[in-house]
Amino acid sequence: QVQLAESGGGLVQAGGSLRLSCAASGRPGTNYAMGWFRQAPGKEREFVAHVSWSGDFTYYSDSVKGRFTISRGVAKNTVFLEMNSLKPEDTAVYYCAAGEYVPSWLYGQQGGYDYWGPGTQVTVSS
Repeated sequence: QVQLAESGGGLVQAGGSLRLSCAASGRPGTNYAMGWFRQAPGKEREFVAHVSWSGDFTYYSDSVKGRFTISRGVAKNTVFLEMNSLKPEDTAVYYCAAGEYVPSWLYGQQGGYDYWGPGTQVTVSS
């Protein structure tokens, strides 16, 4: 079974930066598109960013565009989320996701992804 594990979460002051990492294990068997979602207390889980299997294409939610950057490592089953200019409203549990095939209309939807990590907490203080 494919497993994902996030790391890099923590407490940061508003305006600061964090870099989240996610690594896949368990023989994915193919190339996977990967993405990040987040869920704040009392809110629905929302899309953050997506990167294609090749790393050539990225897609962001409007709320993070221009502040966050998603990228793949040399090992394509690794994905990063560089978060800059963090705001208190960015506080959430951040989840890594992987999809065997994610069409464009599902980039920002949970149903487009097949595997999920347990999440890592990001807290931004004001």
